[in-house]
Amino acid sequence: MPVSTPPPWRITRRRRLTWEIAIVLGLSLGASAVYSIVSLAAKLTDDTPLASQSTALNSAQSPREWLDFTYQSLAIFFDLVPVALVFYLLAISGPNPFRRIGFDLRSPARDSARGLLLVLVIGVPGIALYFIGRAAGVTVNVVPAPIDAYWWTVPVLIASALRAALTEELIVVGYLFTRLKQLGWQKWQIILSAAVLRGSYHLYQGIGPFFGNVVMGIVFGWCYLRWGRTMPLVIAHWIIDIASFVGYAWAVATFPELFRLS
Repeated sequence: MPVSTPPPWRITRRRRLTWEIAIVLGLSLGASAVYSIVSLAAKLTDDTPLASQSTALNSAQSPREWLDFTYQSLAIFFDLVPVALVFYLLAISGPNPFRRIGFDLRSPARDSARGLLLVLVIGVPGIALYFIGRAAGVTVNVVPAPIDAYWWTVPVLIASALRAALTEELIVVGYLFTRLKQLGWQKWQIILSAAVLRGSYHLYQGIGPFFGNVVMGIVFGWCYLRWGRTMPLVIAHWIIDIASFVGYAWAVATFPELFRLS
């Protein structure tokens, strides 16, 4: 029997989708994954033990208050441009992209309930895993927020948490799942690949957070395919990051031994 070959238009479409995915990830979280891998390699080859190293998020960008606020606001704005890009790409290749990936206000009560459920299932164990990783020496000291705050620090931290939630859930789940499915990938190929990507761009925090975020990616990916909505994932991620960013000062005061560099 003659072997059937896909028509040229299908081959061209696959190539275009593959290049589109590579470009989107290269402009966003794929680049973050590469930098995180290099960062982990640098930390592991340093003479200082991993547990005695530190990494900072949302750190001050200038000693002058108005410049610090400006830089951080601009960083949040421009980090969201790839999110706008994926909505544009989905819009020109199909129907309403917000409805396609379930990022709309059709089911606010159900989305909120599901988001809170994910916070309990993933958020609380994830924070516990961070403390365990710190105690075991496989996680660096992550400083998610400055201790000395301005009046605008908390609102900016909340906006930064939203930035992370939108970027990760809408690109890695909503967009990537849609495109990989169009390329013919199977359910668990998509879930596991996206989960490993999620873990990879957290490697700058150490080995423990990599595995924790892989698990988070598996759970979130499975929930997305079951629910067909990214809104609960965004809500859950936003709440988890708000707790991490805004609650950092309280955690340092309550558990100083876990944040002290040896």
